[in-house]
Amino acid sequence: MRVKGSTPTRNRRKKVLKLAKGYFGSKHLLYRTAHEQVMHSLKYSYIDRKKLKREMRKLWIARINAAARMNDISYSQLMHGLKLAGVNMNRKMLSEIAIHDEKAFTEICETAKKALA
Repeated sequence: MRVKGSTPTRNRRKKVLKLAKGYFGSKHLLYRTAHEQVMHSLKYSYIDRKKLKREMRKLWIARINAAARMNDISYSQLMHGLKLAGVNMNRKMLSEIAIHDEKAFTEICETAKKALA
């Protein structure tokens, strides 16, 4: 007597088709194409979670650099000055300050300049 693996197989396939919901064409209807696309999609989502962190850091650095140059100091000099001054602030916060509070960012730049001098 052979064993038919119907319930686990059906559940596994239903899970994949549920993940493929909303995909174009046969990718949400046929198990094989849906499975291929879901595997690719999971890979892309993993890669892009890492990529997002890189992109955001680049954006913060660009914003800090723009604001720093308005205060007559380059990004690299600013970061070096802050490190020497013992100001431990991450790039995300510096970027937010640069956008929303120019006065405070100017003070931060002055702190960095003093530390460099």
